[in-house]
Amino acid sequence: MTYTRQMNNGKNDNQLRREHFQCCASLGAPLVLDSLSLGIKKKISLFHLVSSLPSPTRGSLCILCGKLLGEMRGSRVCGDGGGGGGRGGTAAFLAAVVLCGLMLLTGGADAQGIQPPSSYKTLSGDAPLVIAKGGFSGVFPGSSQDAYAFAALASAPDTSWWCDVQLTKDGVGICLGNIDMRNSTTIAGIYPARKNTYVVDGASKAGWFSVDFNMSELLNVSLTQSIWSRSDKFDYYQYPILSVTDLPLVVKHPSIWLNVQHAIFYRQHGLNMRSYMLSLLKRVSVNYISSPELGFLQSISQRVSSKTKLVYSFPDKITSDPSTNQTYSSMLSNLTFIKTVASGIIVPKSYIWQVSNDNYLLPPKSIVQDAHKAGLEIYASDFANDRIIPYNYSYDPLQEYLSFVSNGDFAVDGVLTEFPITASEAIGCFTQLNASKADHGKPLIISHNGASGDYPDCTDLAYQNAIKDGADIIDCTLQVTSDGVLICMSSINLLDTTNVQMTSFSTLASVIPAIRPTTGVFTFNLTWNNINDSALTPKMSSPWSNYYLVRNPRYTNKGKFLKFTDFLEYGKDKDLYGIMVIIENAAFMAESLGFDIIESVTTALSDAGYDNQTAKEVMIQSEDSAVLVKFKQQKTQYKLVYTLPQGIGDVSNSSLADVKEFAHAVVVDKSSVFAQSLHFIIKQTNLLKDLQSAGLAVYAQVFSNEFVSQPWDFFSDATVEINSYVQTLKVDGLITDFPKTVRRYKRNSCTGLGDNTPVYMQTVNVGDLAKLIKSQGVAGAQPPAVAPMPVLNASSVEQPAFPPVAPKGSPPGASPPPGSSPSDAYAAAVCTWILLVAACVALLI
Repeated sequence: MTYTRQMNNGKNDNQLRREHFQCCASLGAPLVLDSLSLGIKKKISLFHLVSSLPSPTRGSLCILCGKLLGEMRGSRVCGDGGGGGGRGGTAAFLAAVVLCGLMLLTGGADAQGIQPPSSYKTLSGDAPLVIAKGGFSGVFPGSSQDAYAFAALASAPDTSWWCDVQLTKDGVGICLGNIDMRNSTTIAGIYPARKNTYVVDGASKAGWFSVDFNMSELLNVSLTQSIWSRSDKFDYYQYPILSVTDLPLVVKHPSIWLNVQHAIFYRQHGLNMRSYMLSLLKRVSVNYISSPELGFLQSISQRVSSKTKLVYSFPDKITSDPSTNQTYSSMLSNLTFIKTVASGIIVPKSYIWQVSNDNYLLPPKSIVQDAHKAGLEIYASDFANDRIIPYNYSYDPLQEYLSFVSNGDFAVDGVLTEFPITASEAIGCFTQLNASKADHGKPLIISHNGASGDYPDCTDLAYQNAIKDGADIIDCTLQVTSDGVLICMSSINLLDTTNVQMTSFSTLASVIPAIRPTTGVFTFNLTWNNINDSALTPKMSSPWSNYYLVRNPRYTNKGKFLKFTDFLEYGKDKDLYGIMVIIENAAFMAESLGFDIIESVTTALSDAGYDNQTAKEVMIQSEDSAVLVKFKQQKTQYKLVYTLPQGIGDVSNSSLADVKEFAHAVVVDKSSVFAQSLHFIIKQTNLLKDLQSAGLAVYAQVFSNEFVSQPWDFFSDATVEINSYVQTLKVDGLITDFPKTVRRYKRNSCTGLGDNTPVYMQTVNVGDLAKLIKSQGVAGAQPPAVAPMPVLNASSVEQPAFPPVAPKGSPPGASPPPGSSPSDAYAAAVCTWILLVAACVALLI
């Protein structure tokens, strides 16, 4: 099933990504797409000139590139089709200009490779190999010059460059990820009448095939991104299709891995892959040759040097090897025979860690140990940061790599990935972590509703696992019940955090404009006993549900809510730096509920002994300055933390002075740190610099592992994002749904290496991907300009004085809750929901 990505269709990248994930949710895999038709003039490859230079020379070249940039633009010829622009020299040269900036990532550590632990459980005992599939194809079009060049800049130095070899009609070997060219090139738009149908691996397949085109004809075809959920902006660069012999020109001294997927198909069309490969080996140094056709490997095995390893590829267990007519499942049981031909095998990662129907890991198979016992190296494939991986990994691709290379029982000999930076991090810096005890140093790891990435918000499970996962501070957002009990709950609206719509309490729904304009069932509508009732269960938060990404479904309704007093007791005897108490809707509680939350919090903290101890830091956080001013007036000893509005880009001097009057620290949303357009960072705002210059501690929020939560600049890798906030932005704390991801980052073995820090653990120069796109100057390619971000002024900081607490007119919960009665729309929604459930049950029966 394919989808065509078209320009000017009225949909932005967010809409396209959501549609992609809706399809993925039903099909269980990323979709490929027909490519946008773009013109082409000529091809050129300049990145080898950049990547081969020493660091000081690179910096000089960047300056030179900048001076020449205008002249290059002036000579550019626009192409036909949707992209336009002189591809070839201009595109590659401008890309080289901006990648000079991205190469700040590599700094002066060009020779730094994998940081080895005492030993790996690979066949040789060496570090697993990182294999870059089509280069850095998770960002750039696969097998493009920039994909290979950037992989060389951002990965371990011994990374191997994977090329899927296809043959043209005139026998030229090219690098293309799929035998059907429409999935990764503009071929369909340039030669629409030359679609053909052939039998491939025993099945009829329609598309555009390289066997129907001479290389000269393919000079008019350019490469495109083949996965819909990724940005198409680099398609406008009109990257040329590379011949296999281009690879040594793109990357200096590359380790080349050639994959031959369809040797028999090409033989059926009068092309001899064996002859091509043997001829190529006389001119190009090739480190690895893989194929799912054992017969092809046998045919060249006596003619390749010992420096070239042959690797047998297993695409799946169902189909058969066309060269042996044996199923791959049966071949897997005959590893000793494979050893007579090849030195290794490469298998989908699901061969090693199988996955249940509900996407959780099953116990690993013994295939790694079996391969090593037979003397075979074993490589795992299908790694990408932007795929839905088993829930055990909490959407963290680095954790997935570790389960293959450092799980204590086995290690594969290499991983095939579309994001080689993450594989390099995992192998080089995370296979041997530093001391496990929490150091409570900067940056502080602050939970966001506990470990809410894996467990329902603010439940006992969320807090227990936040502490287990290494949080320095656990947080409690306070709400109040109708009988005046303070509880920890992330939202005052029970519709957000519980299954209340499925209970009899749903009749209490109302609209309270002072809180929100939509219908809710609020905590102050129910007593603590109601909320603690077994009929009312927690509900897992799903902040990225628009992308059809859900969290840990097996625990969707697990756990128990906590009273504030229980939370305080819970945190006293744990290895924590402190606790964060978050106060919301304080004025509403005072005026409408007759509840003084400031007095209640002060009393509870005192009763729990927090007012006469120094072992635990107590932080009071609020977005309401009047709340913090009230605590300040009471001469509190607790640390006061002001939550800044989202989306601001700077603070005025007067507002900064006001904040310092009542707060010791601020919470800044990530949306205020970088100006973004279509997930590309355009620039860093001045906000953090101004806050830090004023002496305020800065805590950034909210960090998530899901790949859609990070800008493209961080390569769908939570660790890359965290590294930038810690090393470049120097924040004092990270507020996160996944404390274990930040804790593991703080324990990585590459911390403190200074100039010897490997390239893949140096910070990226954010904003340069957008500059790279902008440098092409093609209409439609550039992310839309961002409007100036608002400045926080004193008027926004100053709030009315905390209101007096209104007398309670009646016992809590005796009268209907403030607000309107349940709306017809809400009642209709509930009825619709019930009917849908009934229909599903009927279908199951």
